[in-house]
Amino acid sequence: MQPAVIRVMTQADLDGVSMIAAGDRNAPAWPRSAYMAALEPNAMPERIALVAEDPATNQVAAFAVARIVSAEAELETIVTAAGFRRRGVGRRLFVRLADRLVEAGAAQVLLEVRESNHSAKAFYEALGFTAAGRRMGYYTDPAEDALLMRMELGERKENEMLGG
Repeated sequence: MQPAVIRVMTQADLDGVSMIAAGDRNAPAWPRSAYMAALEPNAMPERIALVAEDPATNQVAAFAVARIVSAEAELETIVTAAGFRRRGVGRRLFVRLADRLVEAGAAQVLLEVRESNHSAKAFYEALGFTAAGRRMGYYTDPAEDALLMRMELGERKENEMLGG
């Protein structure tokens, strides 16, 4: 199997992105307009939206959106389609996203993750994120705390993030 192609998200990707998000109960329930806003080149705050495309089918296999405010970035979402999980697609997507964040001037990236989402927490820890705090009652349906995680982008080791 050829590795997924990581590239900038376009409007043509939004159906695939929406389908992946709808199929993952932990993905944010964003309306299409939120993804459209992430594609705006002059939006403030600046956002970077990438997809991983399966070269065999030209379908979106994963996507990620991050926003940048000054030297701080927030990973707003990263979701991999069920059929592409545990194949390194999400890891490669995040590595490319982190490169783009550094190019845009971000020194660190933050995220919130549902406390019960053990697979996501393990994924983020494997990338080099560490616990940074908690937001009580952040999530609804069901109510749950969010764990805050942080990564200093200058300290990341790409070979570790790639599993090597």
